[in-house]
Amino acid sequence: MSRAQAESVIKNIIREIAQECAAKGQAVSETLVAFMVKAVVLNPSNEFNVDRTLTKDDVQKLIKICVDKLLDSRSPSLDTIKMQVYFDMNYTTRDEFLDEHRRVLDSRLQPVIREITDSRARTREELESLYRKIVSAVLLRSGLGSPTDIAVVREATAALQSVFPQTELGTFMSLNKRDKERQLQELTAIVTGIRLFNKECGKGGEGIDDLPAILNEAVPATTQQVDIEIQTTARTAYKYTALIEKLLLDKSFEGLSMQLLKEALINARQHESFLRIILNDVIECAQQVESLENNLAAKMEMIQATVQSKTAVPTAQVYPQFITLSQIWSAFQDEMVLLSVLSNILASLEPFTRGHREIFSDDVLAPFLDGASVRSDEQRMQEVSGNRVVPKELRHSYLQGQEWLFPETAKNFHRLPLQYKGYCGFALVKFDRLLLPSNPEIGVLRHKDRYYAFSSRKAAEEFSENPDGFAGMVVEATKKSPELIQLLELHTQFASITPYAQGQGPGGKLIEKPVTKCDSGTQTDTHILEPNIVKSYEWNEWELRRKAIKLANLRTKVTHSQQTNLSNLRRDNVTQVYLPKENVTQTKRDNYSNVPRPQVFLAGLRGGGMSVPTDMTKMDLTLDVDQT
Repeated sequence: MSRAQAESVIKNIIREIAQECAAKGQAVSETLVAFMVKAVVLNPSNEFNVDRTLTKDDVQKLIKICVDKLLDSRSPSLDTIKMQVYFDMNYTTRDEFLDEHRRVLDSRLQPVIREITDSRARTREELESLYRKIVSAVLLRSGLGSPTDIAVVREATAALQSVFPQTELGTFMSLNKRDKERQLQELTAIVTGIRLFNKECGKGGEGIDDLPAILNEAVPATTQQVDIEIQTTARTAYKYTALIEKLLLDKSFEGLSMQLLKEALINARQHESFLRIILNDVIECAQQVESLENNLAAKMEMIQATVQSKTAVPTAQVYPQFITLSQIWSAFQDEMVLLSVLSNILASLEPFTRGHREIFSDDVLAPFLDGASVRSDEQRMQEVSGNRVVPKELRHSYLQGQEWLFPETAKNFHRLPLQYKGYCGFALVKFDRLLLPSNPEIGVLRHKDRYYAFSSRKAAEEFSENPDGFAGMVVEATKKSPELIQLLELHTQFASITPYAQGQGPGGKLIEKPVTKCDSGTQTDTHILEPNIVKSYEWNEWELRRKAIKLANLRTKVTHSQQTNLSNLRRDNVTQVYLPKENVTQTKRDNYSNVPRPQVFLAGLRGGGMSVPTDMTKMDLTLDVDQT
């Protein structure tokens, strides 16, 4: 089956699963269905072979399993997958958020801008209408007030007339479309700066919100809300971890499902991870707002000093300052938009955690928590912080490619990119997908350019005996809960997963897939860095001496109206020449002369009959040249 055919089959499977879910009253996106299909195929218990063409029975089995999982309303695993899909679809970087916002704003303003740039106004009424449209466009682009508010329109019109009077519409109409759009942007910035400065001086600012004050209230409130969410989610994760540890110690303990507890713990940890990402963005917003406030105050003082006690100010001095002021205010608006988006994402993540909170409510967990040691991540780290790994005492310390890193031996130790998002890889294997936070103070194992941290010294020592084996077992454990792929950031390791059918031996036990090797080569450039040839470089000391003597002699010479090595490229020279003159030449004149036309008369041609013979006489009647 070709790649195109395989993609077509997968799309049909996804579409059929979505239709069946919709028929049963559950609307799901194709992205969620695609994620679920991948999760079901990766799970070894389902026994799907990804390298073999799916039969009709395989397709029906895949569709049934996916539909059942998507319709399970009491599955924390499904909630985690939905949360991950939502976050991937709605969250992006700060710059991409702002670029998308500006793109949407420009697309909404495009009809108004196009109406202005395509206008062919001629009459007075048409020009006045065009000017009003320009005022509306300036207000819409700046976001300072509503174009339907009379007071806002009057203030914006007055500011625009001081910069761009209505008499300049003729010049504006003569520009091409691109220049018109550029001038509209410049006018918007200048008018925005004028209105902001007038608001600061108490002479205007109608309809302009105090964004710095609003942000100073909204940012701390959002930060506090995210902190409360993080603490609540973390406490829930601590409870789940304590209960799982209690179940692992006491096998006879009944009343709780180990599988559901682990799925709920993964959900809580994923929610906590997303909340910390949002918190970092909100903190960055707070830093940006503080910096913008300082810039705004400094720019206001600068403009005040420029226009103070002056009847007329050169536009070249004040217009750039107004444009800068507008840019600062636009940055405030960007922070407002970004904070609003983050707040919406924060509120949208909460429904994905309701499932396990309803299953494991406080009333349900209270009887089981008696006697359980509920410890926070910080308390777990403090318990093992003093028990470090001693590399010399390890029996396998001779293994190549291993290195133990500690805070005092590694630079930027706390910024190391830890594997499994900082969770202990040994606990993931030993306790079947149990998420325990690691403590880097114990020691970080560097193996094949990957950094592993552990929850205890014993876990570090056992993991270091066979790092590759444990890493493979982590991948196999993750197949049972595919939502761990994103939480633990294992996307690169799942690029080459051993299919379940190929990884089984005769007895049904998993065997290690042989490593495939091939000869490969790479070609490097001869000169990796760009050439940097200094033309003035001289290696000969005698040539350097000659130049030094020449420069020393030039210091004592009068260089008036002459060129030197230093002035020949700076001095303007002119040369006086005689312009060519326009001359004409007299040539011989064409002439002509008349000559007499030859005239001959023949007489006697008619004859005298039969009796008289014919006698012809030729008469030359041509005139002489003198007679002409």
